[in-house]
Amino acid sequence: MVQQHSRVVARGKYIHGFEIHRVKPSAVDEYKKAAEGYYASIKDDPELHVKLTGSWETVVGEQDTFFHILEYENYSGYDKTTAKIRTSEYYNAYKKMAPYLNSRSLQLSQEFAFFPTAPPHTEGGIFELRCYQLKPGTLLEWEQTWRRGIEARRKFVEPVGAWFSQVGRLHQVYHLWQYPDLKARKETREKAWQLDGWAETVAKTAHFSKFMDAYILQPLPYSPLK
Repeated sequence: MVQQHSRVVARGKYIHGFEIHRVKPSAVDEYKKAAEGYYASIKDDPELHVKLTGSWETVVGEQDTFFHILEYENYSGYDKTTAKIRTSEYYNAYKKMAPYLNSRSLQLSQEFAFFPTAPPHTEGGIFELRCYQLKPGTLLEWEQTWRRGIEARRKFVEPVGAWFSQVGRLHQVYHLWQYPDLKARKETREKAWQLDGWAETVAKTAHFSKFMDAYILQPLPYSPLK
């Protein structure tokens, strides 16, 4: 049932890898330098067939945590790209991050069809990554609820992207938003509550979710989305 639902709601064109690095607090600066040496280089190599959607540092939420989102040409593209990296000089660049990490995780996700990822842009401000752990079997209802709710909210803010997990921690949904600052975020969210049907969208969100997190992120200098 979950697989059938994922086929219904997915855009299906790309796979996005969520690489989450939890860094030693004393080594954040060294990690940033090593991360730029790796991610900024692979995004500019056309032979790898991978795009860096963005790289961010958490400023509110789980501290010393970095998110890197990579776009692959579906699962076969992920296999080919990662195989090339392991046998190239990029793998040595990747390993330079290891001494500065407490832990790392990788999750493969797909885009929601109604919520394609924004192209690279430089608008400034902050990003908000909202993570929802869904109850198993609620993905299709979630998508239907948010597809209706998002269209109304677009009057105030354009979404940056939305994904649901396929490999790794399952039944997770991510929404990524961009605001000029935290004050603008607060004002935008208050306006959304005045929209017809928004309260119902939020109520159903709570019903479908086991728990939720909101992270405020700052883009790193080489991030295509910033």
